[in-house]
Amino acid sequence: MGNTKYIFVTGGVSSSLGKGIIAASLAKLLQARGFRVTIQKLDPYINVDPGTLNPYEHGECYVTDDGAETDLDLGHYERFLNVPTSQANNVTTGRIYQSVIEKERKGEFLGKTVQVIPHITNEIKDRIQILGKNGDYDIVITEIGGTVGDIESLPYIESVRQLKWELGEHNSLVIHLTLIPYLAAAGELKTKPTQHSVKTLMESGLQADILVCRTEHELSDDLKSKLALFCNVEKEAVVQSIDASTIYDVPNMMFDEGLDQVALKKLRLESKKEPQMEPWNEFLQRHKNPKGEVCIGLIGKYVELQDSYKSILESFIHGGAANEIKVRVRSIHSEHIDVDHMDKQMEGLDGLLVAPGFGERGIEGKIDAVRYAREKGIPFLGICLGMQMAVIEYARNILNLEGANSTEMDENTPHPVIDLMEDQKHVTHKGGTMRLGSWKCDLIEDSKSFEAYGKKHISERHRHRYEFNDKYREDLVNAGLKVTGVNPDTGLVEVVELPDHPWFVGVQFHPEYKSTVANPHPLFVAFVAAAYEFAQKK
Repeated sequence: MGNTKYIFVTGGVSSSLGKGIIAASLAKLLQARGFRVTIQKLDPYINVDPGTLNPYEHGECYVTDDGAETDLDLGHYERFLNVPTSQANNVTTGRIYQSVIEKERKGEFLGKTVQVIPHITNEIKDRIQILGKNGDYDIVITEIGGTVGDIESLPYIESVRQLKWELGEHNSLVIHLTLIPYLAAAGELKTKPTQHSVKTLMESGLQADILVCRTEHELSDDLKSKLALFCNVEKEAVVQSIDASTIYDVPNMMFDEGLDQVALKKLRLESKKEPQMEPWNEFLQRHKNPKGEVCIGLIGKYVELQDSYKSILESFIHGGAANEIKVRVRSIHSEHIDVDHMDKQMEGLDGLLVAPGFGERGIEGKIDAVRYAREKGIPFLGICLGMQMAVIEYARNILNLEGANSTEMDENTPHPVIDLMEDQKHVTHKGGTMRLGSWKCDLIEDSKSFEAYGKKHISERHRHRYEFNDKYREDLVNAGLKVTGVNPDTGLVEVVELPDHPWFVGVQFHPEYKSTVANPHPLFVAFVAAAYEFAQKK
């Protein structure tokens, strides 16, 4: 087990309180003090991964370098820590049970009755400790999805109870994130829901070591003392988490509250140095004090739920800060795009991003948006499906290939300029079978993408089944569509551009998955800069 220490983050009273942001903020502070930190998420749902979940159900599906389809909280972990996550950083109940059942089928339990305790809990404990076993990290933070009291979370809470005992004193701690609601009629904050939530946790055999209290109003000293008394924690371990104007303020707020110091004290760890937060605060300074502004249209199919495009929205924040420009994102539902009223719908936009997605709903609207950006000279970025829509639009309107389409949308299209990848043609299972994870790409030097990256060899994360059909490559290139990025191993077209357009780039990969506070993604930085230049010319 080495000397790795474990921090568990649970939630109570309400869902969506921001356990992922608190976990990422604490990890950032500990990292800034010189500790090697990683975070993992335990998800209580029975899906093996979120890859087959509707974005409306679960927000975006985040993809790691090693091809894991994971919870969107892993995006926060990477954006805050600038450290890649992997398959080991996200565990679901589905994966736990699948693994235990496979072991039982192989006869690994030697005829024993397979039960939640010890077999399921042992599997959970093993998964929690995978990241700590190699000595790569000083501290592993584990966020437990759901809310204490949920029937789905019980095996996880029980596993943490057992693990705390096995690890011994001062080697682990539990942070309980809870809500302190404000009753406007009474004009006061109420602690009772938190008391009940801590009591529920204690009934499962777990004592919270630190309380992080989400609140809209400042917690008074008296209120903190009351919480400490009723919830069995020290007063210094009652930490206020008041609403912030941006999630990137939270690490500094947690530092002011002393969350990292209390955690280190309870884990008996000596801080190596004061937190080195200068680069983070420089980013915040640029983000909060922009010298200009642009408005970018996000053309998508799931725009009703912000979390569906979480990584794209965060990448705009990173790319905007790098340029000292505020990026206002206007979400436009591709189903509602009306070709006769495009000028009104796109009014005031300085750039257009056509977002990723699956299925035929809203496709024609995306194609119309691409055409608008191409004809009006508006800076354009197409991601995954967005790139494919750019190819279809060009084939239809410049090559005059009537009915050109992707076989995903129309199996009988006369011109399948986007087609199912060869190795996908015999795939019947939907889960985890796409082209996933990090793949290489070689850029040509005379291109906008090369200009953005400043290098020829790149590697980016993918999540798709359909690709640019090479049979149409020569015709499209001869008609003016430039292929500027290709996978060196497969020959797969990764990047297309229009050289006679101010800034028009379509990429088969997902650049948003690799953008972090410390390393804003070069394509988003260049796209925002192009949008600003366009705005200035207007």
